[in-house]
Amino acid sequence: MAYSIVPGSLSLSRSVLDRAADRRRDVEWLEKAWAADDTQVALVAGDKLAVEADRASLRMVPPAAAPDGLRIFLGIDRVAGAGQTADGRAVFAVLVGAEPDESYAGLREIGGVLDDREAGIAVNVVGLANWHAVNTHCANCGAHTEVVDAGHVRHCPVCGTNHFPRTDSAIIVLVTDDQDRALLGRNENWPEGRYSTLAGFVEPGESIEAAVRREVLEETGVVVGDDVYYAGSQPWPLPSSLMLGFYARATGYDITVDQDEIVDARWFSRDDLRALIEDGSMALPGNISISRRLIEGWYGEELTGSW
Repeated sequence: MAYSIVPGSLSLSRSVLDRAADRRRDVEWLEKAWAADDTQVALVAGDKLAVEADRASLRMVPPAAAPDGLRIFLGIDRVAGAGQTADGRAVFAVLVGAEPDESYAGLREIGGVLDDREAGIAVNVVGLANWHAVNTHCANCGAHTEVVDAGHVRHCPVCGTNHFPRTDSAIIVLVTDDQDRALLGRNENWPEGRYSTLAGFVEPGESIEAAVRREVLEETGVVVGDDVYYAGSQPWPLPSSLMLGFYARATGYDITVDQDEIVDARWFSRDDLRALIEDGSMALPGNISISRRLIEGWYGEELTGSW
């Protein structure tokens, strides 16, 4: 199986900022970095980020211009001449309590247009913001937790438990048959014409290869054999997933959809897919999704049209 995702095409997998985890407990260093004139601060409201007027880059402000809110240290730009600290230019985020207005945008809108540095910043801070929003209390004793480690840990002052940001592993797979057709399905909440690869969460005690086989069988009735190949991964912090992409070969081809998550699934040849896209009766996932890149890797080139 020779399919592959084009290197660098996964928009939300790009990152160049050094997260500098060793500095998260260094209070003196953090205060010095926050006071530096060229330190940059990203602003986050809910799961949206402040952006410039052209909506092609993040609006980064100096610490003096940052509003009140939970402060998170994101990392260091380790480039020559950047920053007034010995390490480089520090980057923080502030979680703003106000509702986002039109000057804020979500990852689905801007994830594909940000540069590598800002894409990495965006997925990191949105994931952290979503985690903080739903983990204000200790899961062990119910007490209110305190934010420590520069925003990367929540500590319970009552029972002493430390809580860390959660990432849920999920598989996403493009399955092919003996005619090299691709299996695509439609979720019950999607309108006619929207199809994508199959996906699902990895269950406790399950390998990711076993999750591929189980999810495909549960959703479509299609049997996947031993040919399961890892293709790449992409964080999806909406709210807390890591998408693990695969290609797989089916050994049983009859389709019986579960009528729960998947209401329709079909085998598509490349000619079928192009014809349906060109006549407007079918749309593929957006360009920031790993699903889109799995489909294009199988197809052999970029395709037009998206949700």
